[in-house]
Amino acid sequence: MPQITANGITIEYDERGNPNDPALLLIMGYTAQMVAWPATFCDMLAAEGYRVIRFDNRDVGLTQKFEEFGVPNLQEAIAGMAKGNVPDSAYTLEDMADDAAGLLDALGISAAHIMGASMGGMIAQLFALRHPQKTLSLISVMSSTGRPGVGQPTPEAAAALFAAPASTSREDVVEHALKTSKVLGSPANEIDEDKFRELSGMVYDRGYYPQGIPRQYVAILATPPRHDRLHEITAPTLVIHGADDALIQPDGGEDTAKSIPGAVLEIVEGMGHDLPPQRWQQLVDLITGHAKGSAAAA
Repeated sequence: MPQITANGITIEYDERGNPNDPALLLIMGYTAQMVAWPATFCDMLAAEGYRVIRFDNRDVGLTQKFEEFGVPNLQEAIAGMAKGNVPDSAYTLEDMADDAAGLLDALGISAAHIMGASMGGMIAQLFALRHPQKTLSLISVMSSTGRPGVGQPTPEAAAALFAAPASTSREDVVEHALKTSKVLGSPANEIDEDKFRELSGMVYDRGYYPQGIPRQYVAILATPPRHDRLHEITAPTLVIHGADDALIQPDGGEDTAKSIPGAVLEIVEGMGHDLPPQRWQQLVDLITGHAKGSAAAA
């Protein structure tokens, strides 16, 4: 996979599809590498006539790390937020949105359909706010607006999010990922555990980097909520949310759609906080239908 300098940092990315087709930029969520966008899913999108681009966010996978900022204390940061104190952060989600815009610039792409999942959805929303001229359309998946009290995790999901593996060994990290997926994933779709372990092992080998996890979380905390600004988005917007999402509950998606003028909300039954293979065709149809509709309207 190639690397490129964008927004002043080195970003790992890949792409598939015809380079002359409209670009679809995929932004992954908290701690997740770009390979969390499954290759087959990306191929399905590309087959519908899109230049599909995915990349590692900063502090994840093979993109540039920010070790010089050290590892923040999450407990202190969260406690400070409860008292109204915004934590010091190495960067914010706004910087990460600018990374995505910089990647398009570096690739010579003037505008793209912007899709983000979870934290990536937050980044995609900020992209549309900060770079409207580069946004053909917005697709916010299993995300929220930052409005207090909206899109909150269930107690079980919160515990799973903050739990740590027994060690940083490959085996322990893979088993921890499997355990977490059973809490956060789609309850209607059974996990192929052997395949999941194989994919999780590949992710570990590709770039396991636990030091980046707290810096990304503090970036979320340090970024102001977007709910009072989303009315400024002019790009055609599709909001997709799983009906069984326990990490960002569906009212997060509902609030996103209500906050963006003209946004369309699609609640996917049986989907949790993941991209289950059983829902790929449905998701591809929603995403490409929205992108083609927005192009026709434009």
